[in-house]
Amino acid sequence: MQIFLDTADVKDIRELAALGVVDGVTTNPSLVAKEGRPFKDIAAEILQIVDGPISLEVVSTDAPGMMAEARELAKLHKNVVVKIPLIAEGLKAVKQLSAEGIRTNVTLCFSAAQALLAAKAGAGYISPFVGRLDDISHMGMDLVRQIVAIYKNYGYPTRVLAASLRTPIHFVEAALAGAHVCTLPPAVLRQLLKHPLTDIGLERFLADWKKVPKTG
Repeated sequence: MQIFLDTADVKDIRELAALGVVDGVTTNPSLVAKEGRPFKDIAAEILQIVDGPISLEVVSTDAPGMMAEARELAKLHKNVVVKIPLIAEGLKAVKQLSAEGIRTNVTLCFSAAQALLAAKAGAGYISPFVGRLDDISHMGMDLVRQIVAIYKNYGYPTRVLAASLRTPIHFVEAALAGAHVCTLPPAVLRQLLKHPLTDIGLERFLADWKKVPKTG
């Protein structure tokens, strides 16, 4: 399973990419707005740091506008994947962009039916939002399982990108469900590293090492 960082914070991306476990990055207008910097400046830096799929989102809501934005974004780098919202106009854009060889990540997916339509339109990735479904008392991870099963049934090449993951438990459940990708906020990726027994074990090793004679 690939791990993408869900952020536009270049400092976090640089720090966590150094771990050797980050395969790509996803962004969205809300994440970019938090940084208070020009979008293209942020995108250029991310593309230099991570050599993998970088999802950059369009903000048009009509198909011609989405396609125009997508073509410009695709020119930035070969690793750009264009995020398209899962609406009717979005599927029109995905169909055409797929024919042009521009990879897409269809976002804001909240049902298996939506995911099936996106795959038929030619989506490269589908992004089911787990946490936001949990917020309204639905089991978000059930949607990931449904999409993985449906895509396997029909051999769709669309990759399932589990999004809106908020806890290490979400991460493990997505892996068990067969998601191809998990996208995580930096804080959650840092949590994956932590375990109290690891800390206790290391503390004991270091304490015992101090007891070892340094000379014969």
